[in-house]
Amino acid sequence: MVGDETGRSQSDVARRRFLAAVGITGTAAFAGCSAKSIGAPVAAGDSEDAEGVSDGTHSSPDLERWVDEIPRPGVIEPSGTKDGQPHYEVEMAEIEQKLHRDLPPTTLWGYGGQFPGPTIEAEQGEPIYVRWQNHLPDEHLLPEDPTIHGDIIPYDEPGARVVPHLHGGNVEHESDGKPQAWFTRNFERTGPDFEKKDYYYANDQPPATLWYHDHSLGITRLNVYAGLAGFYLIRNDHERELDLPTGDNEIPLVLQDRSFNEDGSLYYPTDVPATEEDENDSHLDPSIVPQFYGDTSTVNGKAWPRLSVDPEQYRFRLLNGANSRYYNLKLLEYDDESGDTGEAGPPFVQIGNDGGLLSKPVETADRLELGSSQRADVVVDFSEYAGETLLLHNNAPAKYRGTSGIGPEDSEPLPEVMLIDVAAAESEQEPTQLPDELTQVPEIPIESVDTERFLTLARQTDEYDRPLYALGTRNEKIGYELTDPVTETPTLGDTEIWSLANFTGMSHPIHLHLVHFQVLGRQSAADYDPAEDDIDLDALDAPESYELGWNDVVTVDPGNVVHVIAHFGEFKGLFSDQTGDYMWHCHMIEHEDHDMMRPFKVRSPDDEGGSE
Repeated sequence: MVGDETGRSQSDVARRRFLAAVGITGTAAFAGCSAKSIGAPVAAGDSEDAEGVSDGTHSSPDLERWVDEIPRPGVIEPSGTKDGQPHYEVEMAEIEQKLHRDLPPTTLWGYGGQFPGPTIEAEQGEPIYVRWQNHLPDEHLLPEDPTIHGDIIPYDEPGARVVPHLHGGNVEHESDGKPQAWFTRNFERTGPDFEKKDYYYANDQPPATLWYHDHSLGITRLNVYAGLAGFYLIRNDHERELDLPTGDNEIPLVLQDRSFNEDGSLYYPTDVPATEEDENDSHLDPSIVPQFYGDTSTVNGKAWPRLSVDPEQYRFRLLNGANSRYYNLKLLEYDDESGDTGEAGPPFVQIGNDGGLLSKPVETADRLELGSSQRADVVVDFSEYAGETLLLHNNAPAKYRGTSGIGPEDSEPLPEVMLIDVAAAESEQEPTQLPDELTQVPEIPIESVDTERFLTLARQTDEYDRPLYALGTRNEKIGYELTDPVTETPTLGDTEIWSLANFTGMSHPIHLHLVHFQVLGRQSAADYDPAEDDIDLDALDAPESYELGWNDVVTVDPGNVVHVIAHFGEFKGLFSDQTGDYMWHCHMIEHEDHDMMRPFKVRSPDDEGGSE
């Protein structure tokens, strides 16, 4: 294989010492780094589970389930043109919206006066401009923690900081929504990376389900939780010719978890609870929490909703828009009166994922896994379930460790997501067949790889003894800070393999801006030494069916290495050549804010310099 960015200089002895230090030996899968130091093991179910995901005492109001129909976010129209291309104006403002029949209106931050925001529909190869207009109040809706990047964020100055990011967009770096490209109301104040008011989206990529959300440094978790998220769909003529469900039978569904106070306001924890191991009683308040898991399911902004469908095929564009929660989904028969579940319902037939259509439809064998920010484009045929009610069921525990980590001792804190009511059949209908081939997904040849990188997911503690997750390299496995110098500097036109090794006790959804990659496979971290081992594709666990095609997020389970391959630039007529500064990070948003995010720089072939 091609050498990596540092050469094969690390000794096997050093590697084995590190793996032993973090608790990964043999084929052990669930180990991590100590809550107090990097050197002691943390097994699954140990102190990482003792972290506060909330204050442990709050419960949302007891809401009657299944009383609200799921709304469908409307499609926004351009307000005019710029340089001959459609120009959109999308306002960010504080709004009030009913999230449940029995809750008072909830104060939220929304795009276009709604939560989730209006859907933007674009055509492949046809650029658009968007001016994101900040009309938010000066004071944040939720408590900010000024210890998070407090040396580079002006928490003490007025104005709500926002910067929208088109997640999954193959875009110029000036329009990527960098964390430090934030701006306040009417662009009165801007961050150091702010460059332009009108974002330019070229849409030179396959038709796909993208989404836009806030990405402001240190408060992304708060801004997204407050409601700043919406769908962005790219379409083309080829997809239209596939005769997939359209119109009322095509429904974007964003799955999120929220917690509420009695007055309908959003509840979000503001401090990390004390544990028996704490050496003192001093706790920051407000403080970031390691993860957040709400106790109420919301879909398209409605709590515990139901969806009415006909006994036909439907296309669901599923998005996990939760801050931290994983979903592992399946449709089950459901008795609405008793609340009992029955046999499995219709399967998900996946036709696309993060980056667009798969080459052919894939029926999920059991459940469909979605980490935070992942999308699944699925078709469900309800023709054999006329008159029945189905439950969208989730069996992923809050602290997710992949499907192998689900057992009877694990809790299921949010198993019920939404109900689906299938109308009675008015007449017998012939089932609609999906095409055998959806599109051609060109495979990135492994023979074309220029650089291999070994990148680590590690757990540390910060100066306040709070859990802190970080991203590192072979030479700095415990991870870097966001502001440390760039270590990943691919060259435009190059192909790279990024081997992501998880040395923590939980799963992480890792997202790369700009590029879409293909998953090569997985193996135990104990069985792969980047200094000595080639990547043997035949020895890897194959990608899951929902990971085929183009991805911009991949789940890395504890103790595993996931190998992904990416081409930086145009590839066989897809995507575009872009250089500049981008980000890669964990998409559990609490982790992203603190401090599991790193920059990477795509260099021009004429640039000098390299990476670690």
